[in-house]
Amino acid sequence: MAKRAASLWLAFISCMQFLFIWRPLPAIAAGVPTLKEMIVRPNSRELIGSADSANEGTVLKQQLDLRTVYRPGELLEAVPGLVVTQHSGEGKANQYFLRGFNLDHGTDLRITVDGMLVNQRSHGHGQGWTDTNFIIPELISSIQYLKGPYYAAQGDFSSAGAASLGYVNTLPKGIASYGLGEQGFMRGLAAKSHKAGGGNILYALELLTKDGPWIKHEDFKKFNAVLRYSQDSGPTKFNVTAMGYGGKWNSTDQIPLRAVASGLIPRLGAIDPSDGGKSHRFSLSGALEHAGRFGKTQLNVYTLHTNLALFSNFTYFLDDPVNGDQFSQFDKRFQSAMNLNHAWVNKIGGFEVENTVGVQFQNDIIDNGLLSTRQRRTLSTTRKDHINQNSIGIYYQNSIQWLEKFRSVAGVRSDFYWFDVSSNLGANSGSRYDSMTNPKLSLIFGPWQQTEFYFNYGGGFHSNDARGTTSTVDPKSGDPIQPVSPLVRSTGYEVGVRTGILPGLQASLALFRLDIASELLFVGDAGTTEATRPSKREGFEASLFYKPNDWLTVDVDYALARARFSDSDPAGDHIPGAIRGVGKLAVTVDNAGPFFGNLQARYFGKRPLIEDNSVQSGHIVTLNGQVGYKIGKNVRMSLQGFNLLNTHAHTIDYYYTSRLPGEPAAGVSDVHFHPVESRSLRVNWIANF
Repeated sequence: MAKRAASLWLAFISCMQFLFIWRPLPAIAAGVPTLKEMIVRPNSRELIGSADSANEGTVLKQQLDLRTVYRPGELLEAVPGLVVTQHSGEGKANQYFLRGFNLDHGTDLRITVDGMLVNQRSHGHGQGWTDTNFIIPELISSIQYLKGPYYAAQGDFSSAGAASLGYVNTLPKGIASYGLGEQGFMRGLAAKSHKAGGGNILYALELLTKDGPWIKHEDFKKFNAVLRYSQDSGPTKFNVTAMGYGGKWNSTDQIPLRAVASGLIPRLGAIDPSDGGKSHRFSLSGALEHAGRFGKTQLNVYTLHTNLALFSNFTYFLDDPVNGDQFSQFDKRFQSAMNLNHAWVNKIGGFEVENTVGVQFQNDIIDNGLLSTRQRRTLSTTRKDHINQNSIGIYYQNSIQWLEKFRSVAGVRSDFYWFDVSSNLGANSGSRYDSMTNPKLSLIFGPWQQTEFYFNYGGGFHSNDARGTTSTVDPKSGDPIQPVSPLVRSTGYEVGVRTGILPGLQASLALFRLDIASELLFVGDAGTTEATRPSKREGFEASLFYKPNDWLTVDVDYALARARFSDSDPAGDHIPGAIRGVGKLAVTVDNAGPFFGNLQARYFGKRPLIEDNSVQSGHIVTLNGQVGYKIGKNVRMSLQGFNLLNTHAHTIDYYYTSRLPGEPAAGVSDVHFHPVESRSLRVNWIANF
């Protein structure tokens, strides 16, 4: 069926190529059609004519370097409409919110760093686990973002959007940085690049420690190291990169509202102070790009090893009144992948067509499990699994300028998945196979007065946890359960506009709808994600980037979404945790003498916490900022402030049943929250050499 669908779609594309008349672009060199070179810039005038939607864009290094971020994952908040937060210890993957989704740790937001997929499928804590603690912010060259399932090159986890973070090959000068701050914060970084053997060697080392504001200190310690060799000239460019990360921490997880109200624990306290974890990540990757008379070929290959041991207790004494409900989720994996694509231009029926064809392969060999623990000591084994998961994605996309003011981008993508699970409980072992084909289509009209209009349609998907596709028995209760579908389809529609009508302005507006066949939700009393009901989201996003002169930048965005389950259920149709409104404002001053600085305000709207919407979270407004002084050309100093309003709001809220000592055996249903970190200051010294 998948092959037939792909064949029909390719035939449709071929037919469409002969239905319109177009004035060919002068993209001929030595009689051979060539690809147009696209240089991404933060100026809407450069995006006009090259962007395929109103929701895509690029955040450049100059913008990222001046952002004030509490943790490295918050760099992604430069993406309009995206909120990045945390509901546990610093070493844990962030929590992501976008387009009406509570994406937990990354269920439908595809994130890559230097070409490597960060989302981890069939993860011990939850599907799509996306831990960005290995990122060194000073090495990020740009963030390229896309939203919606409209792009053929984007596969698993990309229904809500995709963000690609690139690393630099060279640094203009070496960096020696030292930061010191409240809440036990200390960070050191050394990074430099050198010419070597016709190319460049880049190396970096980061050390960080932080306690946070919590009664039980996080004692978060991590290291990051990067070593890279690259050659970036001539028709063939390549790089080879090794990365290493390690971290360990204590967690203050979400706590019940009633425990704080009764005085049992303070707002920054914990019910189980032994929660926490440790993890490491080591990777080796390579990328190659070759431009020749027959087009451009890009190859990316990588292998990585990750290990996580996570200790959590969300229900306290509900299941085990004697030992408590702490559990450990561990995940150890080797992941290998290859991404290959080739782009070329040819003429069909008098039309010049830009084509891209690609193949993506990934293999994950995983050992993970769930243990009952007490103060991080194992009491019993709930489940252990060995997983071998393979996937192949193939895609084709073309771009045609049919008329002077009309072009199209059309494509098709097919994905094939193989799951093999060997569980300690035989009834949950087995093998599954699934495949899916999705069409993509974008129509672009304009520009008129530096303004372009877009219509986008596409199908996408996310994969489910391999264990869920083969399990027939609940490993904890012994009750029979139904396996879930391996691949879950999503369908998106969008109309949008982008304008650069004023010098220095980039503004866009997008109206979207996304239907998904099965929602992935975080289950508070299990500490994992679970496939649930089908859902629908409708909303809009507006963003404005304005740089009126060399020293001032204003960046503002707002998004509003309506998220509902699309089936009928007496429980209700609201999606727990689904975000409604998000707003951000960033004002940056630079190149205005020796002083520089920025101020970032963020609004994070209310969310329903149960299906009938009778319990809701509050909203939150936070303010971060920094002011700095350049001491000559090579030394600067900055003072950063976080949560400057010292708000006592919540970064995350859940509603479920838990039990504190002395409460009824059935437990109490309550809001469980993680507070915003209290106000803190950091001083940073940065020297270039």
